[in-house]
Amino acid sequence: MKVFRCSYVVTSKFCSHVHSCVFKEIVQQLIDNSTTFKDKTEFAQEKYIKKKKKKYESDITILKPSTRLLAMMYHGREPGKICHLRYDTLAQILTLGNIHAGSKIIVFETCAGLVLGSVMERMGGYGSVIQMYPGGGPTRAGMESFGFPSHFHETLHEFPLCKVNALLAGTLDLSEKDADSQATGSGNGRSESSQETSGVSEEKNTEPQSMEVSVDPQEEMRRAERERLREQRAREKKVKMEEKRKKLASAAALLEGRNADGLVIASRFHPCPVLMGLLKFVAPSRPFVVYCQYREPLIECYTKLREQGGAISLRLTDSWLRHYQVLPNRTHPVLLMSGGGGYLLSGTTVAADAAKARNQHKSEEPVAKRLKLDKISSSCDSSA
Repeated sequence: MKVFRCSYVVTSKFCSHVHSCVFKEIVQQLIDNSTTFKDKTEFAQEKYIKKKKKKYESDITILKPSTRLLAMMYHGREPGKICHLRYDTLAQILTLGNIHAGSKIIVFETCAGLVLGSVMERMGGYGSVIQMYPGGGPTRAGMESFGFPSHFHETLHEFPLCKVNALLAGTLDLSEKDADSQATGSGNGRSESSQETSGVSEEKNTEPQSMEVSVDPQEEMRRAERERLREQRAREKKVKMEEKRKKLASAAALLEGRNADGLVIASRFHPCPVLMGLLKFVAPSRPFVVYCQYREPLIECYTKLREQGGAISLRLTDSWLRHYQVLPNRTHPVLLMSGGGGYLLSGTTVAADAAKARNQHKSEEPVAKRLKLDKISSSCDSSA
């Protein structure tokens, strides 16, 4: 069986009809071109047809994309693109993160958009998803493979990770242009502007001479076309920058409330600084889950959360999955399988003030007990 990604489900009746017609034409063509088919016996002819059927006929099932199918496809073909995230671990991420419709979820992932698409599918187009991305822009190849309708994309927002500190400090300037767009724009614009300025200078130098001799109408038309294209590019660039600024402002407005309902991190980067920064946007008594292919970075996150407070019910787990081949009178595990499914760190956020007060109370408790014992001993001495 071959599985293809598709946004629609094709009926089996239509597929079987088309498939049978094409296969009959192929078999008939092979029979007509065979010089020895008529000389064969009836049994040999059936064997010949069966052999060609096995070679040219294939069953194709077109299925609607889902989290399970895409996760199995990525893990089977290109596991490095999704940080070796296995489909059972992805299911645990969605469960531990309490992903449901109507919630506000912060997602930071570098798994080709697979985790983002899984979160959006679980939410069903209701709520808000804020994608934190590193670099120049978000990666959404896996999310686009789901084939979501348009109203799903309206719930998706994006915010660059490099502007998180400015947002926390309250110094985020939404009027300025993005550094990455400036870099790309300056790189492309510099060459274009240099070419344009050189072209304009050449035109200025050649204009008096051409005016003295004669006016070429084709040159005037080319000059007007260049001016029109230059203005059109400037308008398009201005519209794109305005749209990007509006998206950034809407995502910043959602994050400024610091009332997100969950946090999901699945990245190839070190998760500790990202987790400590993004946890400030999550409301108290909300779950968070961090995936990493290795155990040591999550141990560091676990230790830091225990020291700083602000999180309870911390659990560092790993999942193990084994496929079994079940046949008559023999059952054994499949020999070729993945060795591990990565590690998960999950927990629940609490108010930072309450955590500090609780830690302070615990540190002062032995002193209070000691004072109480001193009072009891002094009272016993006075009575004696």
